[in-house]
Amino acid sequence: MKRSRFNEEQIIGILKEQEAGLGTVDLCRKHGISSATFYKWKAKYGGLEVSDARKLRALEDENAKLKKLLAEAMLDNAILKEVAAKKMVTPAAKREAVGHACLMHGVSQRRACEALEVDRSSVRYRSIRAPDLVLREAMKAVASERRRFGYRRIHVMLQRQGLAMNIKKLRRLYGEEKLQVRRRGGRKRALGTRRPMLVPDRPNQRWSLDFVSDAFTDGRRFRVLAVVDDHTRECLALVADTSLSGRRVVRELDAVIALRGRPQTMVSDNGTEFTSMAILRWSQDRAIDWHYIAPGKPMQNGFIESFNGSFRDECLNETLFSSLVEAQDRIASWKEDYNTHRPHSSLGNLTPSDFARNLALEIQAA
Repeated sequence: MKRSRFNEEQIIGILKEQEAGLGTVDLCRKHGISSATFYKWKAKYGGLEVSDARKLRALEDENAKLKKLLAEAMLDNAILKEVAAKKMVTPAAKREAVGHACLMHGVSQRRACEALEVDRSSVRYRSIRAPDLVLREAMKAVASERRRFGYRRIHVMLQRQGLAMNIKKLRRLYGEEKLQVRRRGGRKRALGTRRPMLVPDRPNQRWSLDFVSDAFTDGRRFRVLAVVDDHTRECLALVADTSLSGRRVVRELDAVIALRGRPQTMVSDNGTEFTSMAILRWSQDRAIDWHYIAPGKPMQNGFIESFNGSFRDECLNETLFSSLVEAQDRIASWKEDYNTHRPHSSLGNLTPSDFARNLALEIQAA
């Protein structure tokens, strides 16, 4: 892989220049990079310091080595799982299993034989038995004309044509030509209808996510990722940046989970960041159910929409931001005030932090 002419320290320094207010176009021209390269750096190193980036690089190198070792073990395991349900008694079955492993997994014959514990001499053996082409063609002709006939009835039909053979031999040829009669499937039935989501009754049962957009005084746009616990109404994260990719969203969610714990369900719209491969892979690895609302139905994610209204009305519309650093500081201050000082009408005018604290005490007392 081609090595970058910028190290992690230089890349983060370039990102800091953009956070200080320098335009993206001017920044790319200054350092001789493309906008695509800049946004790729932004997705990977946004919000990180130099030490964090070095740790990330070290972890990536270590993970690459571990993944290689794990991939080899998983490949052998996958090969064994595919043939575990099949009986490999005869040499023909063993040759078929080895050939299937080489074709489907792209491994060498030697590797496949080692994984399946098969002697290579038996795999390389070529039979000198007569091909029985006349019998095979006659059997396929009957099977094509009478598709629901099994090998016993085909044996009777061939006997009527004067082609006498042992029924065991016919059964072997019948299986080699893959003429087995398929069972008819049952009638398809509906598995059920979609039910509306239930209102959560405890913390970390469901989190809501959404993006809010605003602009600096010079006209540049920025976005804010908002994360809210639907039961306690706590604002778990307000991440402001000029661009927020799916990988950045995953990194911020991991930071929140490290402090608070893992939720059962995430709710969001169908935005490209939330439907990216990074989000889908992350939710699957963390065993978190990710629920997408119906397109054009923001009322299905009412908790975050209500929070966005308060956030825009009380913070974004009341403040002029000249740089990203200033926006991040002001938004962080508002988040702290929202959680610890601002009364919430749906919580009996308690703050989200007080409501969560009282709920924890009730759980302990119970």
